[in-house]
Amino acid sequence: MTRATLRHHQGSPSKVRQVLDLVRGLDVSEAREILRFSQRAASMEVAKLLDSAVANAEHNDHVASDELFIASAWADEGPTLKRFRPRARGRGTRIRKRTSHITIEVRRYSDEELQARSERETAAGVGAAAERRRRLSRGRRVAASTAATHDHDHDDTEVEEVVEEIETTSAGDEAEVEGAAAPVADSGETGATTPTGEDATASATPEDATDEAEEPGDEPDGGADAAKGTS
Repeated sequence: MTRATLRHHQGSPSKVRQVLDLVRGLDVSEAREILRFSQRAASMEVAKLLDSAVANAEHNDHVASDELFIASAWADEGPTLKRFRPRARGRGTRIRKRTSHITIEVRRYSDEELQARSERETAAGVGAAAERRRRLSRGRRVAASTAATHDHDHDDTEVEEVVEEIETTSAGDEAEVEGAAAPVADSGETGATTPTGEDATASATPEDATDEAEEPGDEPDGGADAAKGTS
């Protein structure tokens, strides 16, 4: 039997005992799993103490960790730290900070128990299940690597398709722009021609028409003045 002790743990013995009750009498590996997922604050300290006890058994007694179980575990009350908290009317209330001494003892299974344990594991197919899990995990890794390679190739194909589509769209836009620019150039050339004949007369401005109307009107006035002078 190998023992490990943690003294002056900052926690009340009643809270530590609730954690010790979960792992007392269990196999070391199973106890570690329970402490790992426990929500109690003292679970971490108890797990460290269990590792210390197992290390002592391996180093001092030369016992493998998979042959050990928690034979006993308990928590004793340690010294209490007394503090005071100020309250109304100048009073103070006492605060008791409890401490505890935790002890865990591990023991090796007997040969008969180890033999019965191996037979139970063989009957349950633990070895076959472990081998099956290893095969499944290896197959999943291969499938994941293959899927990653396929996704990479698929992404390259999609990029090439998008580039081709962009090039086709840009070529079509250029053709549409050239087709729309041609009528604009023809209309500009037509507008630049100079009107002749009747078109020129029709396109004369009102100011030109007013000037032409005023010129014939001057001649009659001059003729009348000449006739009066003769007479």
